[in-house]
Amino acid sequence: MAAITAAPRKPAPPGILTNRAVRKLAILALAAAILAPIAATQWSGATWPSALTVDVSEPLGKASDWIIDNRDTHPLFLYFFGHVSNVVVIAVRAVYLALLAVGWAGVTAIGALVAWRVAGVRLAGGTAAAFLACGLLGMWVPTMQTLALMVVAVLASVAVGALLGLAAGLSDRMDRVLRPVLDTMQVLPAFAYLLPVVLVFGIGVPAAVLATVVYAAPPMARLTSLGLRGADKEVLEAVESLGTTSRQRLLTARIPLARKELLLGVNQTIMMALSMAVIASVIGAGGLGDRVYQALASVDVGAALAAGIPIVLLAVVLDRVTGAAGERLGEAGKSPVTWLYALVVAAAVALAGRLAGFLDWPDGWELNIAEPVNRAVDWMTAHLYSGVPVVGGTADWAAHFTSWVLNPLRDGLQWLPWWSVLLIVAALAWLIGTWRTALTAVLAMAAIGVLGVWKPSLDTLSQVLAAVAVTLVIGFATGVAAARSDRVERLLRPVLDVFQTMPQFVYLIPVVALFGVGRAPAVAAAVVYALPAVVRITAQGLRQVDPAAMESARSLGATGGQQLRQVQLPLARPALLLAVNQGVVLVLAVVIIGGLVGGGALGYQVVFGLAQGDLATGLVAGAAIVCLGLMLDRVTQPTERRTTKKGA
Repeated sequence: MAAITAAPRKPAPPGILTNRAVRKLAILALAAAILAPIAATQWSGATWPSALTVDVSEPLGKASDWIIDNRDTHPLFLYFFGHVSNVVVIAVRAVYLALLAVGWAGVTAIGALVAWRVAGVRLAGGTAAAFLACGLLGMWVPTMQTLALMVVAVLASVAVGALLGLAAGLSDRMDRVLRPVLDTMQVLPAFAYLLPVVLVFGIGVPAAVLATVVYAAPPMARLTSLGLRGADKEVLEAVESLGTTSRQRLLTARIPLARKELLLGVNQTIMMALSMAVIASVIGAGGLGDRVYQALASVDVGAALAAGIPIVLLAVVLDRVTGAAGERLGEAGKSPVTWLYALVVAAAVALAGRLAGFLDWPDGWELNIAEPVNRAVDWMTAHLYSGVPVVGGTADWAAHFTSWVLNPLRDGLQWLPWWSVLLIVAALAWLIGTWRTALTAVLAMAAIGVLGVWKPSLDTLSQVLAAVAVTLVIGFATGVAAARSDRVERLLRPVLDVFQTMPQFVYLIPVVALFGVGRAPAVAAAVVYALPAVVRITAQGLRQVDPAAMESARSLGATGGQQLRQVQLPLARPALLLAVNQGVVLVLAVVIIGGLVGGGALGYQVVFGLAQGDLATGLVAGAAIVCLGLMLDRVTQPTERRTTKKGA
């Protein structure tokens, strides 16, 4: 009897439910079908139900009153926070007096010589020109105030970040504990850091320095941990085979191997500290940020620009010097004797300037740019704000964007039932990540409703979504152009470098000059701030596509557009998603600061709480900003999934 062989089994046609995304949406639809009628019956209406709201203003108000009443008498403040505050004040004042004692000539010489030592003659000349420009603009003393605060804040941030990074780099348990904390801190807008320190330390320099430390320490911690964990294992094994102790391996192998990451961490810490030190002018930091803040409050664009230019120059110089130090690490450089020569020359210039009376910047050398800038703004107001034929003026653009985009988007979000907003958040987060990601995003969004700030949070969310949409359209188009043309990339590089180093506060100046105050200017500032990161990440992702895949597409006769659509964009998907994530986080940071120029919503509540001393309102708005930032990060941040076995 012949053996009967079974016919080969044909593979089943792919069904709809075999798709991962469709299965997730089906599960969410089933859950919505069960829970939505219950929610609509128990808590009808679009806005968040009052029954699910917790009024925290009274306990926060009591806590605030207790802190204020006991700030001068309680042992916690007298023997801990008081000493911390005094140390910060003494340190900042000592650095500031030292800078003034050296004089403008000495500070300029020291800065130029340090830049020459680590980066070469060209950057040394640029550093000297930047310091001289600060004096010419009449901002020498505010620049020294900002620099003094920066020195103290950066040293403290580097120390705290390095210790945390060291702990996370050497201990898996500590790394697991710190990772979610650092993740959360990384997505928080800068404004969210101001209120807690003001509650404890009050308005002034200590609160500004400590808020800056909290804001700037996470990148140092992350990069320190990354450098220690990424050390060459073969080198570590070779060192261990020599019988060294764990401490010796750390000092002689792991830290030296992580030097580039450590210097990159210092660079990022400096840039974030400068950004926060400028924003902290809202709580009494003084310096250049205070000049910008006061000028924006009175809509004096000329005075704001005069203080904003030194901020940009300081940011560019610090970024270039620290970046060059990291790039040249390990190269054959100048001998240590050159440091001695540089110090001797700097000391000689400082002494000569002191003997010649060149301590304070001469008043006769100052240039007043505020008046011509304000005249230019007045001309723009008269000619460009409205009435321009065909295209309309900048005020018309802002008004149309507000009425055609921002208002419908805000009204649409506020019209949606609250439970449907949670469902949309869950769907987006689960599609791009895991169920844990979705749960975190939903809980963060629900916490906003529980805090009682549902409507203003949706207003802020509408501004973020509008700004992100504009940023991605412009950023992706520009990034594609930069990836496909070396000439475009070279032309964009210096522009992106400057824009990426500018502190957030500075972006408010040009938009106020062009568009006045309101929600549209806040969105415009957010777009300009987030655009460089989106362009860079997009261009880098497209350029790093596998050359073999591109060559294969070209050999098949694919056109440039087909190569872009069918090869580069699909293969660069992780980079594009990262660009979306970074764009959302950066946009949120500036939309919140836009409360200073009429952005309203949560940003206004934070500013109001700081200005009026209403810490309950400010803290609730700050907590809502934290939750909104966490939700947006989870919705736009892809999560690695475990790969399933074939056929599972």
